[in-house]
Amino acid sequence: MADAKDGFIQERRSDYTDVSTVESQRNDLTAEEFPEGPYGSPLLSESLGKSTPWREDQRPPNRFSYENRALHEGLPRHDPPEHLTHDEKVDEFPVER
Repeated sequence: MADAKDGFIQERRSDYTDVSTVESQRNDLTAEEFPEGPYGSPLLSESLGKSTPWREDQRPPNRFSYENRALHEGLPRHDPPEHLTHDEKVDEFPVER
C-alpha cells in the first residue's frame, strides 16, 4: 500500500466491506473551509489540493445534494424553488412554450 500508480494507492481489495457508515467515513473527503490557507499567507499552488494519493473509492463531497441519500430516497423536496435530485433522469430546465 506504499506506492502510488497513476495517483491511486495500490491496495489489496477485500472480499468483504465495512458497514456503509464506516466506508463513507473512510472514502468521503471533507471540504476545506479555506483551502488556500489563512488570510495573507503566500499562495503556493503546489501545496493546494490533496496531499496524499487517492484511494480507489475516495471522492470529493457533492455540495449540492443530500449528505445521506439513502435517508432521503423517494421523498419529495418541499422547499421552493425545489430542484430535481440527482437520481431523477428528466430535464432539469424544461423549455416553456
